[in-house]
Amino acid sequence: MKILHLDTNHPLLLKQLQEAGFQNDENYTATKEEIQSKIENYHGIIIRSRFAIDKPFIDKAKNLKFIGRVGAGLENIDINYAEKLGIQLFNAPEGNRNAVAEHALGMILSLFNKLNQADQSVRQGKWLREEHRGIELDGKTIGIIGYGNMGKAFARKLRGFNVEVICYDIIDDIENSDATQVQIEELFKKTDILSLHTPQTSETMNMVNKAFIQKFKKPFWLINTARGKSVVTKDLVDALHKGKILGAGLDVLEYEKSSFEDLFNPKKDMPQAFQELLKMDNVILSPHVAGWTIASKEKLAQTIVDKIKTAFC
Repeated sequence: MKILHLDTNHPLLLKQLQEAGFQNDENYTATKEEIQSKIENYHGIIIRSRFAIDKPFIDKAKNLKFIGRVGAGLENIDINYAEKLGIQLFNAPEGNRNAVAEHALGMILSLFNKLNQADQSVRQGKWLREEHRGIELDGKTIGIIGYGNMGKAFARKLRGFNVEVICYDIIDDIENSDATQVQIEELFKKTDILSLHTPQTSETMNMVNKAFIQKFKKPFWLINTARGKSVVTKDLVDALHKGKILGAGLDVLEYEKSSFEDLFNPKKDMPQAFQELLKMDNVILSPHVAGWTIASKEKLAQTIVDKIKTAFC
């Protein structure tokens, strides 16, 4: 079987697939159209997020047996059409769940203890102890939306913090010893900290909007290490100004795309909501790196290798 690798990954992926008898071809620079013109020669594709694997692309891949995505989500693949044609899909949420969980927890602790602000003030020669008095996680209720691989890993990290962990998911009966599954109304009532761990679907797009935020009975903190388009930035900024949301840790952004840096191009208009977000000292931003650790790079690759070998060896 011939596999085309469209993104660079941990070297073990190529090595172990070769040892298992697969032929690896690498192409990290050609355009989608160039790849599409010769994709019929391959039985498998390994990709991260280079481009969308849509219906026209799949139609050209007449001999395709599987698509492996070295990451958690599959939103850049036309899942329904691929499965209709019998193409197997492999992703690797097991590979970076621990990294995402640690990042989410780190964002909470940093926000609560004002670590970014304190660091900057000390660097400027200021010793502002009272201004940087923090709050404690102890006794808080943490609401998790999406209790799959990522949500469960995050709940597990919260052991020992003396917090109540509740979760909401569209699938019933998935609670475990780390979290109690509740109806969405109870999550709105009790949550002090909301952490999103949902895939990008039609149901989660623009999920955290003005109406959603208003349903929370208490002001709350928002952590998003899932998908940027789940949060309407304009409504988030408004809620931050009004104190309905106390602070936010955002590893992903609504505006995220391959040309994210274009937002800072002086010749283009930066969205007003994003301009305001950048000025807020109760907001922590990171460039979609929650699942992007040294360890997770290896785990993601190993997970995909194992799934391919199980299916075809």
